[in-house]
Amino acid sequence: MRLYYQTLGMSRGSKSGHYGQLLRRVIEGAVAPGTTIDIFGLAPHRAVADQYRYLEFLDTAEVIENGLKAQADGYDAFLIGNFFQPGLHELRELLTIPVLGLSESSVSMACLMGPSFSLINVNPKFNRRIVEGITLQGLAGRMVSVEMLTVERPGTFDIALQDAATRDGIVAQFTETAKRALDKGAEVLIPAGGSLMAVLLQAGVQDIDGAPVLNGITALVKTAEMAVQMKALTGTFTSKRLTYAPPRGKILADARASYGAQIYPGVD
Repeated sequence: MRLYYQTLGMSRGSKSGHYGQLLRRVIEGAVAPGTTIDIFGLAPHRAVADQYRYLEFLDTAEVIENGLKAQADGYDAFLIGNFFQPGLHELRELLTIPVLGLSESSVSMACLMGPSFSLINVNPKFNRRIVEGITLQGLAGRMVSVEMLTVERPGTFDIALQDAATRDGIVAQFTETAKRALDKGAEVLIPAGGSLMAVLLQAGVQDIDGAPVLNGITALVKTAEMAVQMKALTGTFTSKRLTYAPPRGKILADARASYGAQIYPGVD
């Protein structure tokens, strides 16, 4: 099994940077025997501030192109390691391999671990987007709250991966914030973002007062392995009816005449 892991974090810090190194260790520790996973960032000067919709829109084009390349290169699944999951729905319509996202995988896994969850967020501009995504999944009824950290950004999480005092400060604030969510009834805690997940994992934070702190990076990898195995067993995974149905017939012919013969690979 070959998995393509698309991260946006490594366009700001290279594969040799602290986040890239930790991400690789986490992913390689999560994969099952027989699974290989390759990690790719975006081009330089991309993924600067994905909380802004226009900037995310610019980055999404590259994510989609990478997804098309992943399928052409023989990967078995495409993983979007970003909480906003840019290109997720477009790629599910385009590709025949499973496409998984960090937020969806985290929330779905949380619902298997407990009847309710809260998200611990790091940026108030993320809040509406987070709620929109969970509502789209149909799981808003399982969400207790979105709680806020007050971490100075950007750069603090990168520093925390190198500096113990900064990391301890984030962990202390996360613990205090998480307890507010637990008091409201949350039973699983989801850090809302790969950088926060990485810092907590490095610090060994796996539960708060008995409530699991879900590491979404691991959840994404394991969900992707399951999806590939389901496809191998049943011959199908992503529904191609309605939401992710590709164009066919004359519409497909017209689209290829306008946009190029390479679009919607594998669709007759």
